[in-house]
Amino acid sequence: MRHRHLIAVGSVVAITLAGCGGAARNGGQESNASVPTAPTATTAAAPTDPVSAAAWEALMGPDGEYASAASYAAVIEKFGAVEPYVTIKQAEERHIAALTRQLGSLGVTVPANPYLGTIPAPADLKTAAANWATGERANVAMYDRLTASVAGDPRLTRVFGNLRRASLDVHLPMFTAAAAADGTLTADQMRTMHDEHGSMGGMHGSA
Repeated sequence: MRHRHLIAVGSVVAITLAGCGGAARNGGQESNASVPTAPTATTAAAPTDPVSAAAWEALMGPDGEYASAASYAAVIEKFGAVEPYVTIKQAEERHIAALTRQLGSLGVTVPANPYLGTIPAPADLKTAAANWATGERANVAMYDRLTASVAGDPRLTRVFGNLRRASLDVHLPMFTAAAAADGTLTADQMRTMHDEHGSMGGMHGSA
């Protein structure tokens, strides 16, 4: 069983980092890294109506946008401002903002990212790229599963579609290319990805 961190979010909500996306972010094996103590619990609780709950999971779940952003931040902190992590982390911040706006419009209070500082970077960049490619596949699968729950909300349906496309059509190819190299992408390789996938704004699935 792959190692997980348990992060409390509110007195009645706990997110267990289980599933292949979470496993990929933690290196896919028991980690010897020193992991900081989980953040102090907030007073936020997960919503119970299906639409809000789906948006909450897309943001807060182990395969969601908060966990992804924290994972890329861990790589950048350990290895420096390497690509494609810098570019994709910037995209994840936009994804977080999009979901936060949708949750706010649904009357849901969104806590700060509880994963920051709790997810260790893999030992090397090549492993990180391979693991994060797996994480992007899990993110796509998450949106495939959650989209039916928001079918009655056109705005959230559009946001989910945009974020799914960003993971499948941009982030996954970037990490796959990085894993096939030395774990990073050069400026020339990033330009090639740009040419293949369109403008940077479109690449990142802005919503």
